[in-house]
Parts: sequence; structure tokens; C-alpha cells
Amino acid sequence: MTKADVTTSEARASGPDRGRPFHIAFLVPVAVFFGLALLFAYGFSLNPREIPSVLIGKPVPEFALPPVEGRTLGLSTSDLKGEVTLLNVFASWCTECRREHPLFMRLQAGNIVPVHGLNYKDKPDDARNWLDELGDPYTRTGADLNGRVGIDLGVYGVPETFVVDKTGRIVHKHIGALDQKALDQTILPLIAKLRGTP
Repeated sequence: MTKADVTTSEARASGPDRGRPFHIAFLVPVAVFFGLALLFAYGFSLNPREIPSVLIGKPVPEFALPPVEGRTLGLSTSDLKGEVTLLNVFASWCTECRREHPLFMRLQAGNIVPVHGLNYKDKPDDARNWLDELGDPYTRTGADLNGRVGIDLGVYGVPETFVVDKTGRIVHKHIGALDQKALDQTILPLIAKLRGTP
């Protein structure tokens, strides 16, 4: 071994370990990747229908909407005060709205609870024809043509249904099509409780 070889070996032994920073630099992005993967996996495991609304316990935002084409009564914040009501966000282009619609027709026929409709980003003629074809279960129906009121209500998608107490405060939000189970187990018992009836 030459003197130069000894000097080089000593320099390697006493100098900084160039391999270690490489391993740390490699591990940081790997750790970040796995952390993000876990967060995404957790997010996908959540049921979007169970995401609570930030408006629960708060008054319905202020709005005033004209009636849907062919109807005479529009919808405003003041219409959601004085009695317990349901506010249903619907659209003619929404297939799930068609699925839940018979439930609202039965609520209206049985005079169980006033249901108001918020027609979301719909063409006026389409909304009118849809209600003419399927029946109109709504006491009042507001045309939210640009979706502004829906945004203020924190609507994730259509359909959505809100339970509003007699003071105009949102107490429950159902995301997606309302079904008989949700109606019987959650919505109707809540309405009875808010009314103070057994």
C-alpha cells in the first residue's frame, strides 16, 4: 500500500459520510408519500353523507328567490320561520332527486310537514316540466338559477335536505337521496321533537 493509498483511506474514515445524507434525503420523501397515502385512504373511508354541515345550529342564510317557472310562490329566509319545515335542494337533471321525489309527495299528501324546494342551477322550463310531470310536493319553490344560495347553504351536491326549526335555524342536513329509513329513523322523530310532540 502506498502512502497515497493510506492518506486516501484515512481521509475516507475521518471525513463526512457521504452515504448517510443520501439515505436521509431519500427517506424524507418516502415518509411524506406514505403519510399522504394514509390521509387519502382515511378520506376515502369517510361517508360523505355523514359529513356534518358547518351551518348546523345556525340560522338559514339570508336569501330571496323568485318562484320556479309556472309557480306563484318564491322562497326566502323568512318563509323558513314560524314552523318546523324541510328544505329540499333538487334539480330536474338530478337522477337521485327523481328517486326521492315520491317520499316528498307522500309527506305533502299526508300534510305531515311543509316541504320547500330549492331548485338548484336548473333551466326554468326543465324545472317546470319536471314538477308538472312528477307532481309538486313543495309549499314554496325558489329558483336558484346561479347556485348562489346553494353555495351559501354549503350544498355538496344534489339532492340535499335540511330540517329547519321554527326559528329558522338549521338543525339537520341529509346529503343524498332521502329514503324511507332515514325519514322514519331520523327526520320524522326529529321533527316531532322540535314540535314538542310525542
